[in-house]
Amino acid sequence: MSRVPDWLLRHEVSVEPYLGTSAYGPRYGPAATARALVSETVKHVRDRTGAETVSTAQIIAAPDLVCPTGSRITLPDGRTTTALTVAHHNAPGLPVPASTEVMCE
Repeated sequence: MSRVPDWLLRHEVSVEPYLGTSAYGPRYGPAATARALVSETVKHVRDRTGAETVSTAQIIAAPDLVCPTGSRITLPDGRTTTALTVAHHNAPGLPVPASTEVMCE
């Protein structure tokens, strides 16, 4: 299976993976940078609870991106956002690249 080519991933984002909630609020893992393609457009999506919400940025990254729903993401322009949904795309046996798509708050 092929992956999305690195030359298409023109941006760099920082991802702090969501680890859960503690008595003091949400907990995040250490930040890791990842190459990605970022599109800052407004789209209606459903979050993990099924509620309709608005996504203001979409990220396409390599299939091995570690970004659970709820992760904190810093976009190339410095804006910090939250991952609303995460989808892993692959098509074994077909000539299309595997990737991870993240819809951000």
